[in-house]
Amino acid sequence: MPDITHDEWLRRAKVLEVSGAHHIDGADESGGGAAYAVVSPRDGQVLGEVADGGAAEVDAAVAAARRAFDTGPWPRLTPAERGRTLVRVADLLEERRAELALSVALEMGKPITDAYEIELRAAITTFRWYGQLADKLTDESPHTTPDALALVTREPAGVVGAVVPWNFPLTLASWKVAPALAAGCAVVLKPSEHAPLSALLLGRIATEAGLPPGVLNVVNGNGPVAGRALGLHPDVDALVFTGSTAVGRHFLRYAADSNLKRVWLELGGKSPNIVLPDAPDLAKAAATAAWGIFFNQGEMCTAPSRLLVHSSIAEHVTEAVVARARALRVGDPLDPATEMGALVGESHLARVLDHVDAGRAAGARLRTGGERIRADTGGTYLEPTVFDRVDPGMRLAREEIFGPVLSVLTFDDLDEAVRLANATEYGLAAGLWTSDLSTAHRVSRALKAGTVWVNCYEEGDLTVPFGGMKQSGNGRDKSAHALEKYTELKTTWIQL
Repeated sequence: MPDITHDEWLRRAKVLEVSGAHHIDGADESGGGAAYAVVSPRDGQVLGEVADGGAAEVDAAVAAARRAFDTGPWPRLTPAERGRTLVRVADLLEERRAELALSVALEMGKPITDAYEIELRAAITTFRWYGQLADKLTDESPHTTPDALALVTREPAGVVGAVVPWNFPLTLASWKVAPALAAGCAVVLKPSEHAPLSALLLGRIATEAGLPPGVLNVVNGNGPVAGRALGLHPDVDALVFTGSTAVGRHFLRYAADSNLKRVWLELGGKSPNIVLPDAPDLAKAAATAAWGIFFNQGEMCTAPSRLLVHSSIAEHVTEAVVARARALRVGDPLDPATEMGALVGESHLARVLDHVDAGRAAGARLRTGGERIRADTGGTYLEPTVFDRVDPGMRLAREEIFGPVLSVLTFDDLDEAVRLANATEYGLAAGLWTSDLSTAHRVSRALKAGTVWVNCYEEGDLTVPFGGMKQSGNGRDKSAHALEKYTELKTTWIQL
């Protein structure tokens, strides 16, 4: 990150221009006049007014996307031309990286260092990666009978609705938008009402980079209104969503009640992180466990919220995690030294605290944290929190908390560890720490999770797919496999 001081970030925050207009058909639109305030979790102050979209705005955005797809140039450009435009988007995101990082930190409470170094790096890399991939995909010509020619081609799916959450507002938007655009689709993006500002900037930057009008539209609004309208819209061909499992069920219903559009879901998680006695470095395993649950304030679907530790090393590992939690610097997201920022808002903080209270009441032992802090700032901050003596049947072990709350469970043998790890409705991610190669392979295969990290956590790049099993969703983000969500397979059989 550039050498920008806390004071300088504060100054930039005061002069940051906030434009809350929808971005539809290549231009900003204020909508019908309804608006809502975006409140910063760092201090409870209003960042600005944002146009509150409903069915009319969604209709306008979908109509613009339909025109762009049916009659516009974008799907008809060569893949190389589309790719060059996506690379220009990446270049402009890099040029405005500090401004975008500031928007992210202000709207959802992420530390500015993480916003700049991690969130923006992911968004920039995603657009550049798919831009470079666009002209390197091939169709198929299967070997068949001598008197026929068979062709299998991938065609863009059409108009894509994308609904993304507030915890990684640019990363997750990029994971949806970039591959959809690379495939030749037109997109209507609805960001979370809690964190719309960076997504609106993304829409304007994409237009500036050369996307034709209507190819990328951004509509604000709350989920039950704007999200529902997008899910039910008969002219949306495919819908992609990242968020809670409960809301994912709604989008499946919307598809059934409308045009049976394809729905791709990346949903919740209650990820296990298994530490065996033969872990190559117990100190690293403990430090990574602490980093994983407290990074992004624990507001992460893959957060390793269940630490499963062999009983022979449980106290040693737990003590190390507790020590790290107590040393963690929780503070102003605009301070580059801050390691954990604010939770996204008052209602979410209350929900996380309810889980903490339930854990106490159920008999789990609170080792550290569990209290709101920095309330005098007006922000929504919570101490890093660790429970041990957690029973598998407790809410702490079963429900996604989406906050900086770690549950420590113990096991006595490997089969028990696998049973505990899989004893959840979710299947998004898992971690395993072992020095035994055979154990690493056998346990990785046994874990019901879309991603398994061995002797690390949250590692990877754009070359590998990301997504879940069970009630953590379907389909995959990242990698070339993501394009499968935004394309249709067509078979052409030519009799010679």
